[in-house]
Amino acid sequence: MHWNPDAEADPATLVYTFGGAAPVASLAPGTVLSTWTRDCFGGRVRSTADLASQVCDPRYLNPQTGPFYIEGAEPGDTLVVHFLSIEPRHDWGVSTTVPFFGSLTATGLTAMLHEPLAERTWFYELDLTERLVRYSALDTAFQAELPLDPMHGTVGVAPPLGEVRSSLTPGSWGGNMDTPEMRAGTTCYLGVNVEGALLSLGDGHARQGEGETCGVAVECAMDTVLVVELLKAVPTPWPRLEDDSFIMTTGSARPLEDAFRIAHTELVRWVAELIGLSTLDAYQLVSQAALTPVANVVDTNYTVVAKFPKALLPGVDVMGGLHRRLRATRHGRP
Repeated sequence: MHWNPDAEADPATLVYTFGGAAPVASLAPGTVLSTWTRDCFGGRVRSTADLASQVCDPRYLNPQTGPFYIEGAEPGDTLVVHFLSIEPRHDWGVSTTVPFFGSLTATGLTAMLHEPLAERTWFYELDLTERLVRYSALDTAFQAELPLDPMHGTVGVAPPLGEVRSSLTPGSWGGNMDTPEMRAGTTCYLGVNVEGALLSLGDGHARQGEGETCGVAVECAMDTVLVVELLKAVPTPWPRLEDDSFIMTTGSARPLEDAFRIAHTELVRWVAELIGLSTLDAYQLVSQAALTPVANVVDTNYTVVAKFPKALLPGVDVMGGLHRRLRATRHGRP
């Protein structure tokens, strides 16, 4: 299925939440969806002369594509989203400093008396052939070439308890997790909280360092192809990820150590279930084998990812082998 958002839509008419919006289309499990997403600024920051605080309305950031109603999805199920392709829609991206936003400045939640850092915009050339992101410093002639690593900052479903949450916030429903692990070839597992799940995605990044330190990655519009599946009566309390090498769990909270605790608690429980270990044996194994990339320390909640190598899970069929099957999907045919 192809879903083509309206490129000329009034920003005020776009979706900036998880939950609270009517679905734009209905997808049956097994559907391959080809669509595109706007950048977090809705395309309004396009040069070093554009400052986000001047050209954007702060109410309208992180526009989402969707939500998509998943046929048959009910609370207690798990929605499976496998990314076949995530590619920048244009040959450019931007990053910025935003007043009182980021990990190394005062914010609304960490209030201090100092003035905001200077607001600047960096323009990045994207070489889609050589797979490079070209950085140019603003105050000197320094330049650098960084690997292109496209990913989606936001992937999520409607939250539980009838809540409507900003697309700037991550939580148990997914949302603005801002993890570079959400790249092509990754499968994302999301617990379903409402009928139809209501899947949305957006916030494309040409690349992002772990932690997203200044709060803004190399933001760009994305062309994305994904396939959806549904695991009936399989609950997933917090978003999980799987690629060819790792299973991953996420936690989103403040303070940062609570996000770490959620991610690792979920990983210990998952490993115990997969291998048949006791909780304490799994706790010990995860303690010695896990990797813990910090996804972001800038959003309204922070996100931590805990990774466990699949090499330590020989013969284990994770989530019924869905990742392996979906990984082979091309053009709707497994």
